[in-house]
Amino acid sequence: MDPDLDLRKIRYFVAVAELLHFGRAAERLHIAQPVLSRQIRALEKDLGAELLTRDSHGVRLTAAGTQLLEDSRHLLATAEAARRRVRGASRGPRRLVVGFRAGVVVTRALRAFSADHPDVGVEARRVEWDDQADLILDGTVDIAYVRPPVPERGLTLVPLFTETRVAMLPADHPLAGKPELASADLAGERRLRYSDAGPDDPQIRTIEEKFERVAAGYGITLVPRSVAEQYSRPDITYVPVTDAEPDQVFLAWAANRDSPLVAAFAQAAQAPS
Repeated sequence: MDPDLDLRKIRYFVAVAELLHFGRAAERLHIAQPVLSRQIRALEKDLGAELLTRDSHGVRLTAAGTQLLEDSRHLLATAEAARRRVRGASRGPRRLVVGFRAGVVVTRALRAFSADHPDVGVEARRVEWDDQADLILDGTVDIAYVRPPVPERGLTLVPLFTETRVAMLPADHPLAGKPELASADLAGERRLRYSDAGPDDPQIRTIEEKFERVAAGYGITLVPRSVAEQYSRPDITYVPVTDAEPDQVFLAWAANRDSPLVAAFAQAAQAPS
């Protein structure tokens, strides 16, 4: 009979695989390096596969190790989500945490869900582009309204709606007074995006950080129309971009989660307004 996977060994492996150094991994884990080495060898024996190679060039992942690292992150996130839910259940009344991206209004769905489930505490929490999937998978939020890019692995994604996008420009920009724009009008502009900041640019996480950089003249960006409707500043102007690709909003929850509360909220969110 094959042994069950030991999550502690998996955590040890992930530390080594991410750092590619047994000494630094042992320091991160607060254990002795010989203990770490024995645990990795034991894991390899459990799995019947070599996960790491060590030679004069350092530590490297084998093909099996690369696959395990990919699977381990999802496995550990699932375990952490279960731990969070059990702890939450032990503290008292049932609770549902709903994540949402900037611009998305969740009030109608929250009210509809609460009307049918008055015994459930509901909390709305804003998520960002770089943590939206992680917060679902680790159980911090139970279900969330997300925008691309979002990884499909481990998640159930249900398309909710699309919305047009507008250009966010400094108020004194030459194009700021136009009634509408085409993408070609913005061809020479420096674009600010969340996920592809240059090596000399700080990573942009929030819509507020976009505001500051646009207002300061570092570049322009496209945002969903709902963001323009909810956020106004005297030093920022929004102009519709007629041929911009629409923004898609999805409802997302952990694919391995079978929760009546999550299902009920998903139904409320998809109900016609």
